[in-house]
Amino acid sequence: MPTFTIAARAEIELDIRKSRFIGIVMPVAGREAAMQEVERMRDAHRGATHVCWALMAGGHSGMSDDGEPSGTAGRPMLEVLRHHELDGVLAMVVRYYGGIKLGAGGLVRAYTEAIATALKHTERIERVAQAELDIGVGYAAEPQLRHWLAQHNYALLDSRHDTLAHLRLRLPAAELDQAEEAIRRIASNASIKRII
Repeated sequence: MPTFTIAARAEIELDIRKSRFIGIVMPVAGREAAMQEVERMRDAHRGATHVCWALMAGGHSGMSDDGEPSGTAGRPMLEVLRHHELDGVLAMVVRYYGGIKLGAGGLVRAYTEAIATALKHTERIERVAQAELDIGVGYAAEPQLRHWLAQHNYALLDSRHDTLAHLRLRLPAAELDQAEEAIRRIASNASIKRII
């Protein structure tokens, strides 16, 4: 089953019964990057009552109600991300309390609406599992290998030269076998190491 991420950060504002809800969604590389974004948001909104968040990032997912009643903020936001089959996405809602209590149901609706609305302002894109190859070839084969890389639009991450020309590239994991076959046709004695 394919998973999706989002193309870019999106931010919206909602006023619900005098409370201000700022909904933010953004693609993130993992939990560490997500927690840095949550801290940045807390610094930027020091006067906010709550900075709640939900993260879908493979085995590093999580959520926080940040002082709201348990289950009224983080979980509903996480469910919106799950419903959209998203991964590698951080959802945050900054709340400035307006003096009128919303009740548990009202909070769930507000946090859900803030993230669902923010998601409407960014494109959902299929997430393709990536892998890396570390390739070593003789110098004579390097130009042909670089030409092949350019034809397939594979990302060249690094290159270094010693007794061999070493190229490190990123490509869709589903294309690893075909890529290795093609590289061996270019340079039969190529050393190829998968980094998944």
